[in-house]
Amino acid sequence: PLSEITHKRRLSALGPGGLSRDRAGFEVRDVHPTHYGRICPIETPEGQNIGLINSMATYARINKHGFIESPYRRVKDGHITDEVVYLSAIEEGKYKIGQANSKVDKDGKLQGEFINCRVEGGNFVMVEPHEVDFIDVTPMQVVSVAASLIPFLENDDANRALMGSNMQRQAVPLIKTDAPFVGTGVEGVVAKDSGASVLALHD
Repeated sequence: PLSEITHKRRLSALGPGGLSRDRAGFEVRDVHPTHYGRICPIETPEGQNIGLINSMATYARINKHGFIESPYRRVKDGHITDEVVYLSAIEEGKYKIGQANSKVDKDGKLQGEFINCRVEGGNFVMVEPHEVDFIDVTPMQVVSVAASLIPFLENDDANRALMGSNMQRQAVPLIKTDAPFVGTGVEGVVAKDSGASVLALHD
């Protein structure tokens, strides 16, 4: 099931009008600031296709013009609203975007004197809460579905995470299924959205 989902969310720089494996240098294969929330910086094949074949990030979508967009929640006067706005990499550069793990009180107001924000060019600045335009929806929006299944991903070395996200697809299903002791909470969503599991119409 995971293999199927990953395959359907794959992005390739190869093919007609694209790059060729032989001529693609390091710059093309590298992670770029505009990948944030759109293309997973972790999940890519090892070998000659590294960085040329990628995966879409968990919450990314493709708009009618063919650009990949990432969702953000609008912030008004330091207060996080429920309005979700999808921005392309070009649009994103105009705004100050806070991190999803910023401190927030129970009313959705940003806490602290300064908030760590992302601005154009992938740079970070510290701004006052009322200056923040948007905030990430969730820390998980940076990575792909396969990478989001790795527990404690933030503590892993990037190379090992890459290998882990690729090797999960090779797992063999059990005859008697069992829930994992440690999970990230995405497992159920993957199983449901894969279409491989039988679901009841009612709970």
